[in-house]
Amino acid sequence: MTPEKRPSPFLEQLRNAIRVRHYSIRTEEAYLHWVKRFILFHGKRHPEDMGEFEVGEFLTHLAVTRKVSANTQNQALNALVFLYKQVLGKPLGQINGVVRAKKPAKLPVVLTLDEVRTVLGKLTGTHWLVACLLYGSGLRLMESVRLRVKDLDFEHRAILVRHGKGGKDRVVTLPDELIIPLRRHIDNRRTLFEQDKAAGCGTVYLPFALDRKYPNAPKEWGWQYVFPATHVSKDPRSGIYRRHHLDESAVQKAVRRAVVEADIGKPASCHSLRHSFATHLLERGADIRTVQEQLGHSDIRTTQIYTHVIQRGGLAVRSPLGAVLGSA
Repeated sequence: MTPEKRPSPFLEQLRNAIRVRHYSIRTEEAYLHWVKRFILFHGKRHPEDMGEFEVGEFLTHLAVTRKVSANTQNQALNALVFLYKQVLGKPLGQINGVVRAKKPAKLPVVLTLDEVRTVLGKLTGTHWLVACLLYGSGLRLMESVRLRVKDLDFEHRAILVRHGKGGKDRVVTLPDELIIPLRRHIDNRRTLFEQDKAAGCGTVYLPFALDRKYPNAPKEWGWQYVFPATHVSKDPRSGIYRRHHLDESAVQKAVRRAVVEADIGKPASCHSLRHSFATHLLERGADIRTVQEQLGHSDIRTTQIYTHVIQRGGLAVRSPLGAVLGSA
């Protein structure tokens, strides 16, 4: 038998530093990836023997040779900043001479009302529900698939988004049109939860070590994911077999198919539904600050990009003249 390959003690040290700070599994995987790439790029030299100059060389290589996007280059930089500060105890200083990847200035892809209606009409079941939340509530895709049962407030027509982008919580609208479909979905979800409990795998992952603070919480109905995975799987960190949330890639593929079948001709995606939500709200005269809060943008300038998409000025404010003249 081939001996099992033991993980690098250095990478395990990095992994532990990430987990003790309760970073997501995606961040963990990304940071490990970029640190490995950094080490290999410099001929397997130990990061302890390198510094700002080598980091700058690597970042320039990513932009010039690999032609990565600005977001990808920034992710690599964040991983190395974390490595040197939190693991090696040698915070990076000024990194000079880095060729920065250019971030193209482009407007978001926005669908018309008819196009949204057509795309949603091509979807069914859980994929339809998630897509409706992207457009009807302005959720990000990961915010949708990570929803817990207790985050749905049917009485107040609200959804509590916990730990959204930037670690912020916010409350968004739960459309009236989704109340009945979601209630039916939750009833079916409860049945699946009871089946999982009977099979001994009815617990759920909790972030930020909440399972240690509240030992019974992983077994409680309210903490279960609204949109569960189709199969029980092994948690890569704890080794526990349980049902995680729906794989976001399944929704992305379904929406992509729906866009193609709708013959729209736009490079639309799941995020385009969120873009369309914001744009259509502004077109209907919603205050831009309200839209900012619904989307969870920390900077109003991020929300203002949607004012460039719509075809009328004045930040899409509806003139009262129509009501006076009887045209509205």
